[in-house]
Amino acid sequence: MLNTKTLRLLLLPAALCTLAACGDDDARFGGNTEYMHGMTGNRVAYNQHTQSNDSVSYWDGDSVPGSPHIEIHLGEQRAYYFKGDQLVGVSQVSTGREGYNTPSGSYKVQQKDKDHRSSLYGDYVDANDQNVVVKGNVENGKDPRPPGSVFLGASMPFFLRVTGGVGMHEGYLPGVPASHGCIRMPAFMAENFFNNTPVGTPVTISAD
Repeated sequence: MLNTKTLRLLLLPAALCTLAACGDDDARFGGNTEYMHGMTGNRVAYNQHTQSNDSVSYWDGDSVPGSPHIEIHLGEQRAYYFKGDQLVGVSQVSTGREGYNTPSGSYKVQQKDKDHRSSLYGDYVDANDQNVVVKGNVENGKDPRPPGSVFLGASMPFFLRVTGGVGMHEGYLPGVPASHGCIRMPAFMAENFFNNTPVGTPVTISAD
């Protein structure tokens, strides 16, 4: 059995490590780095827009010069934001699920729409009160519309159109490809990408 003196000696390095913030010398973990929406320097805080297990997403690009370009890696479920040759942000993403695969290729941002809504997927809501969902998770024009309802497209805030109906936007990330082809991102990353990306920005989507 360990005596009190031995136990203190064993615990001392751990205590010193805690005081010195051991393991947090990565610049991404600094106090000015956003990890979750509305938070800074906090890898565990979260709200309804993000998941508590996101220890990947970060943004450090506000004061960095250089022409932007974006790389999306489907196998990794990651998006990488560059200004010039410097990596300034990484985001977890959720891309298209089987049957709705996000297309690989080289593209450019075609359109920006901060308050975009889907024209295909959403809910049938009461025509007099759009807060009342009559039938949820529908495809407009394919699923029968109940009488007295209208179509309300799914909200896709901070939408950056890449090709066709595919774009980057804020959305739910379950940890696997789950979208209809779009690239979903945490709220704060979608906003940072949107604010820093002009129309015409190159976007590369690869299968790796």
